[in-house]
Amino acid sequence: MPTTLKGPWSRREIEQFLEDSRFPLRLACTSRDGYPRVVSVWYAHVDGALLCVSHRKSALVKLLEQDSRVGFEVSPNAPPYHGVRGQGRVSLAPLGDHDVLETLLDRYLGQQESRVGNWLLARKDEETLITLYPERMFSWDYRQRMADVSAGRAPQ
Repeated sequence: MPTTLKGPWSRREIEQFLEDSRFPLRLACTSRDGYPRVVSVWYAHVDGALLCVSHRKSALVKLLEQDSRVGFEVSPNAPPYHGVRGQGRVSLAPLGDHDVLETLLDRYLGQQESRVGNWLLARKDEETLITLYPERMFSWDYRQRMADVSAGRAPQ
């Protein structure tokens, strides 16, 4: 199923933003009690999919095993606001020999060799690969209209 797009950005602009961005992906899923849960995770954009990793016994993986439908957003926390959000479905698989964990460490930490990097790599065989396939994506970009706003402060 092709991904539907809405908003000011072209498919290429959305892909470029997802490839260049170092903001975490906010992943929303539904819990058994019907309330949404939002979890921030590192991601890599590969061939139109968003790849994430979580421990196989994490609450996130357990929720995704129950319902593969998700919402997501990638955007900065401070003005000027812009980004991509959408809905899609995830598939889960053992991480195995996949190199996405190393890719995520390099992408977000700039290196694999660190306390958290060593800890994650030491338990790599316990990790789950989460592959998010976007079905709908919505871009928004308020940078031009917020050009006089920086670091979260409105003009006086």
